[in-house]
Parts: sequence; C-alpha cells; structure tokens
Amino acid sequence: MLYASFGILSIVLHIIINNEGMREQDGREYGLYRSRYRHFLYSILLYYIADILWGFLHEARIVPLVYADTVLYFLSMALSVLLWSRFVVAYLNRKDYLGKAISHMGNIIFIYVIISLVVNFFIPVIFTFAEDGEYMPMHARYIALGIQIAFFLVTAVYTFVARIKSTGSAHRHYTTIVFSSVTMAIFVVLQAAYPLLPFYAIGCLIANCLVHSFIEVDEKREFNQKLGAARNLAYTDPLTGVKSTHAYVEAKRAIDHDIRDGISREFAVVVFDINDLKVINDTRGHEEGDLFIKTACSIICKLFTHSPVFRTGGDEFAVILEGTDYEHRDELLDKFDKQMDENRENGLIVVSGGLAVYTPAKDGDFDSVFQRADRKMYERKSTLKGYCNVF
Repeated sequence: MLYASFGILSIVLHIIINNEGMREQDGREYGLYRSRYRHFLYSILLYYIADILWGFLHEARIVPLVYADTVLYFLSMALSVLLWSRFVVAYLNRKDYLGKAISHMGNIIFIYVIISLVVNFFIPVIFTFAEDGEYMPMHARYIALGIQIAFFLVTAVYTFVARIKSTGSAHRHYTTIVFSSVTMAIFVVLQAAYPLLPFYAIGCLIANCLVHSFIEVDEKREFNQKLGAARNLAYTDPLTGVKSTHAYVEAKRAIDHDIRDGISREFAVVVFDINDLKVINDTRGHEEGDLFIKTACSIICKLFTHSPVFRTGGDEFAVILEGTDYEHRDELLDKFDKQMDENRENGLIVVSGGLAVYTPAKDGDFDSVFQRADRKMYERKSTLKGYCNVF
C-alpha cells in the first residue's frame, strides 16, 4: 500500500499541474513540440496508473495480474522516454548529429524494452517472480535502466550546449530541461538500486514540476503578452496612433451593455469630420492627405486630453467624453469651434465637429446619441464650406 500511495499522490499532482497542458490549446501556436509534450504527459499518466496497480497487485501476490501489469509498467516507461526524446528534439529545433542521437536513443530504448518483454514470455530476461510471488529483476532490466541513464545524461549535456548560446526565456527553458534530465538520471539510478521502491515515479513527478514551473508558466505569460500586443495593434489606428474602429465598436458595445442593464453613466459624443480631404488627396496626393489627417487628429487630441479619441473612418473621428471633459464639454467645443473659424480665415486645416449628450429618457442606445452629434456636425460643416488652402 505504501508503494501505491506514491503513485496515487503522483497521479493526482500530475493531473492538477498539467490539466491545461494535456488539453488541446486551439488558440495557441507553439509548434510541433507542444503536441509532443502533450503526448509525453499522457505517457507519464499511463506510467503512474501502471505503477499504482503494480503496488496493489504485488502486495496481493496475484502473479498473473502483476505479471501483465509489469509488462505495462515497462512499456509505459519506455514510451515516456521515447516521447520525451521527441519533445526535446522538437523543442530545441536543432538538426545536428546530437539531436539525431537523442532521437535514436529514444527509439533504441523503446525497441529494446519491447524485444526484452517478448523474450521474457519464454525466457525471464527482464523480470520474473519467485514461487511466493516476490518480484525478481533480471539483467535486461538493468541494461534498460542503464541505457536510460545514458540517454538522460546525453540529453542534459546536449541541452546545456544549447543553453550557452541562448538568452532570455529560452535560456531558462534550456536550464530547466538540463535539471529535469539530470533529475531523471539520478532517480533512474536509485530505481535500479532499489527495485521495490517508486523512485522512477518520484523522478518523473519532480522533473515534470520543473518543466511546468519554468516552461509552461513562462509560455503562458509570453502568449498573453503576444495576445495583448496583438490586441493593442488591432485597437490602434496605424496612421494616427489613436484608437481604431475596432476599439470604437468595443466602446459602443460596453456603453450599450450598461444602458441595457440600467447602469447610470454620464457621457457625451463628439463627432468630427475633416473638411476637403478629398480635394487634398486629388490635388496633392495621398501622402499629403495622410499628413492632413494626422494634423487634424493632433488638434483634436490636444483639446480633448482626458477622453478616448477614435478614428472611425478615413476623415472621421469620434470622442467619447466622460469625467472632466464631460463636465467642460461646452467650453471645450466652443474653444474648438473658435480655433476652426480662425483656421478657415487663415487657410489652415478645418475640422467640423458636433456634440450630443446622452439623455436616459431619450436615448435607448449609443447610436441614438451618435446620430444627434452627427447631425450637429453636418450643421457645423455647412457653415464652414469652401476649400481650405492649407499649408
């Protein structure tokens, strides 16, 4: 029962630690090594199951069942070594002779164990049982474990070499594989010396915890950082640096959600449209037009400094006023309109703007406020007619 208890503890911790790692991660692209690591985790799970059963069956001295489970025990052990070798080679992604050697050693160990188990049905070369049901290891078992020790040490050396040339998180990841491989080599030696103690299971548990702590966690953090960067890129207008149409749609959705839920909030919408952008594009080219857009955006951002500015179209912007800007909305818009009047007289860039305030009794959603602001913007635009002789 003591032997099996280690296996039970190992399998519980294995499932808790690797619950996410053993599932398909549809949204993540880590490459071939990720799927190979998942296969390795399942092979370790199979090994723990075989090890637990072995403890119960051996204690009960049910020789036919314990014999069958011992076969499963060795098969799952060899399979875990094979899959670990494939994971390491895919993870390091180095196609040199040492990488091929690691892959070949994994195959050799697996094939050797299968052949030994087949032969063992006729001649006990890897294990047998005494008349009282006591487990007796044979010389082929020690050869198999010896090859595994060599395999884990070669893997450690190979990964250590890769570690020297790496930096950042990759450096930590390689260091983790070095320590994991050395840990396994040590516990395989102990398993060879003490056949009736679960040292191999303990080694697998420790090595797996190392990999999870320093590789799985790092990769999740890196993935979240990449996801955040991609999200920021999608939510930022590449020309002006203000929030994009995607961000605008998200902001509208959040406001509509609050309105539906009856959450009280004060906000106003200011809609802007750049006058005569088409004329600039047609007469001076799109590069000049882009400069025109960026200049207009800069004017809006400098005035509405406490509110999110969105580019909602080619020459269209929107600002959602809340907080301080909302409280001083009329003053800010009046200041903006005066600046545009001066710009018009001086032949500078002109932007038309219209503002509307959210009224709970009148507005059932964000678009209702936006449409009023849009109408006011066009009313303002009609007073600013004419080609602006900018620059």
